[in-house]
Amino acid sequence: MKLCKAVLTATAAAAVAMVLAACPQKEGPAEHAGKQVDKAMDKAGQQIEKAGEKVQDAAKGEDKK
Repeated sequence: MKLCKAVLTATAAAAVAMVLAACPQKEGPAEHAGKQVDKAMDKAGQQIEKAGEKVQDAAKGEDKK
């Protein structure tokens, strides 16, 4: 009887875990804001890289657009 109860409990726990794992996770406001900050930082980094390249080119006497 104990074995049957243990198997039933384990099966129920596994079913609950599978149901919860299948639920889509919604993005909260903090995660959304974090992603927006990441995008902004990536764009800023790209602009800084371009500016650095222009400064190097100007120092070499090249005009690159």
